[in-house]
Amino acid sequence: MAKVSFYLFEKSPERQVDSTCRLCRKILRKSAKIWLYCSDPAFQRQLDEHLWCFDPSSFLAHGIDQVNAPICISADLPSSNEWIVFNFNNQALEQLTQFSHIIEIIENDENAKQIGREKFKTYRRLGIVPQTFKL
Repeated sequence: MAKVSFYLFEKSPERQVDSTCRLCRKILRKSAKIWLYCSDPAFQRQLDEHLWCFDPSSFLAHGIDQVNAPICISADLPSSNEWIVFNFNNQALEQLTQFSHIIEIIENDENAKQIGREKFKTYRRLGIVPQTFKL
């Protein structure tokens, strides 16, 4: 069963793509593989561009639909459980046994918070108690 973590930006105006890059950099230090699950092509490009230039001192290796890269951006879910999955879609991931860790990043705006609340309720209904990190 997957671990689920919510990163909730209560006061910070930080954008989802910035926080994603920071978390990816931190997770990759532990040599994990990261899957950025996102069906919106415009947001995929935004993530791709930001990962290129986020940290001038260390490149975050990634690619769109490149399953051999340490960070894969894709509209499809991964086929193995070796990935930490960032979920950028509006519904919770119900395939809990497929992933080791699911990360939800909730920006500081009412629409994002409402979507986050619904996702949180779904995970609870599925028997998961998500960890919440308030930023």
